[in-house]
Amino acid sequence: MATFFLVIIYLSFISLGIPDSLLGVAWPVMQPDIGASFESAGLLSMVIAGGTIVSSLVSGSIIERLGTGRVTLISCMMTAGALLGFSFAPSLVWLILLAIPLGLGGGAVDAGLNHYVASHYKAHHMSWLHCFWGVGATTGPIIMSFYIASQGWRSGYTAVAIIQFGLVILLFVTLPLWKKVATLHQTSDPQQGNSNDSIVEGANQEADPARSRVKPLHIKGVKVTLIAFLFYCGVEMTVGLWGASFLVGTKELSVETAATWVSMYYGGITVGRLVTGFITLKVSNRTLIRLGQMTALSGAVLLLLPLDSIFALIGLILIGLGLAPIYPCLLHETPIRFGKEHSSRIMGYQMAVAYTGTTVLPPLFGVLASEWTIALFPVVVFIFIAVMFIGSEKVNRTIQHH
Repeated sequence: MATFFLVIIYLSFISLGIPDSLLGVAWPVMQPDIGASFESAGLLSMVIAGGTIVSSLVSGSIIERLGTGRVTLISCMMTAGALLGFSFAPSLVWLILLAIPLGLGGGAVDAGLNHYVASHYKAHHMSWLHCFWGVGATTGPIIMSFYIASQGWRSGYTAVAIIQFGLVILLFVTLPLWKKVATLHQTSDPQQGNSNDSIVEGANQEADPARSRVKPLHIKGVKVTLIAFLFYCGVEMTVGLWGASFLVGTKELSVETAATWVSMYYGGITVGRLVTGFITLKVSNRTLIRLGQMTALSGAVLLLLPLDSIFALIGLILIGLGLAPIYPCLLHETPIRFGKEHSSRIMGYQMAVAYTGTTVLPPLFGVLASEWTIALFPVVVFIFIAVMFIGSEKVNRTIQHH
């Protein structure tokens, strides 16, 4: 039953990834069709991101009241309805209004499923969970491009909405399983660790009655962890958004070649998470986080050095492979580091800060690059990774001394 239910969670994360990549693919044909300005896509993206930040912040308290299963079901209904609305939207105003439930639903599903997997499954499942998000994000453009070529972008959104409504039906039918599986895991393996030290540490933290009375943000290490999440998502999106521009502007590559190299960066993240899932069976989260950050730093150094352009490709792939284990392992460490009694709220805070990093830091670099030069890209990427690395290591020291 637990394995079957895990498949449902994976499907949920695939469906979470599909809408994330639709707008960018569809916008060139959507924009003239609805009579919107080209830059309006940025406004829509910000509204969606704002919704995800808000729902992530409040997801902890809502999950405590309704349970992860109901929150996931309601959120998927919101995203499915919003996507169906996109297919009928006559103007930009309607798209903006529909972007609100799309963002709110996506953020709640993200925080809820991450909390559930971190609390009830081992670390390799968290890595594979985020690998399946990559599968969804890759599938979205394929679906949309197929329908744009044959029936139009509105049919593409309708098709994705139908997929989402199919998931809603599946979630509704399996709603009773959420509590049953959680109870099963607590009975068979109450401490979800992936190494002996993690299990002991988690047990000690569970037994700490004083911390249960402390507000989540006042727990030692939480605020520094949020900084690590901010800069992780900031660097992941900055590389994805501006990497091609750097390769074209500084390395003088063609647009097509630069796009291919950036896709290999994303491939490094997706494949890296698939492989990480197996490695977590033998290696602890903390070790993987540290190795990932060091690998990403080495990739940034290759971008910094005045070497042949092929080293830039190697650098991008190293950054992607290095980033792969960091996010899922940090998420899985949440209940181990800070206790299960606070993990749902802290998970929501982490999601909110992560989305903030995704939304704010890449545009800030865009402003910097337009005022100065795109050649600053490797420097900024190195600084983002270094700050994340320092913050993560500080949390490790804080937890050890606590």
